[in-house]
Amino acid sequence: MVQHSKQDSTTDLATSEFPRQLDIAQVSIYGLSFLSAGLFLFLPLVNLLHPSPWQRWMGTIHGMGAMCALLVMVYTGHLAFPLLRGAGKILPQMRTLAFWSTILSFLAIATGNWAYMRYRAGINFGGARALLKENSPLGQYVLMEYHEFSVLFTLPLTVACTWILWNYGDSILEKQNRPVLTATCVALMAIMFFAMGGMVSGLGVAKIQAL
Repeated sequence: MVQHSKQDSTTDLATSEFPRQLDIAQVSIYGLSFLSAGLFLFLPLVNLLHPSPWQRWMGTIHGMGAMCALLVMVYTGHLAFPLLRGAGKILPQMRTLAFWSTILSFLAIATGNWAYMRYRAGINFGGARALLKENSPLGQYVLMEYHEFSVLFTLPLTVACTWILWNYGDSILEKQNRPVLTATCVALMAIMFFAMGGMVSGLGVAKIQAL
């Protein structure tokens, strides 16, 4: 009996000293998640390593604006799903998020137009559009054409959703306003997908040919 108790105490001590496999897996998953999220959020800062002073600041400012807009729009689009099911407690939060989505969408598009001027420069000046059309026309016509038009849809949609949510207030949850609520939530989801598609296509073009 004494020997068994000693073995049990030794086993308990070893178990307390060494984490369980579940704990190790959980810590690893959380660690990798935070590391991946951090690297993704600091992705626009990679532009600071570019040798061109123009690209260095223009790419960083536009990248940070687009990243902030993406995060807010994706979060807003995810909350549109429970709002569509009638979760009224998140309605004040949705009004605030829709407003900030409008502001950030405008800033991302404004800084994007600044970068677009450099993008449209002639091939003699190293313009990315001319170089892409010369060497990789598929990248230009598929990625950049989609990028140019899809992200522009976010601004009118965010303005419309913001106006609807603030104008209707809590009455948007009433039965007679159900079609308005449905259209608004679908628009918020579309904004989320336009923002994600714009980010992916923009990164794709930048990977093929930087400004």
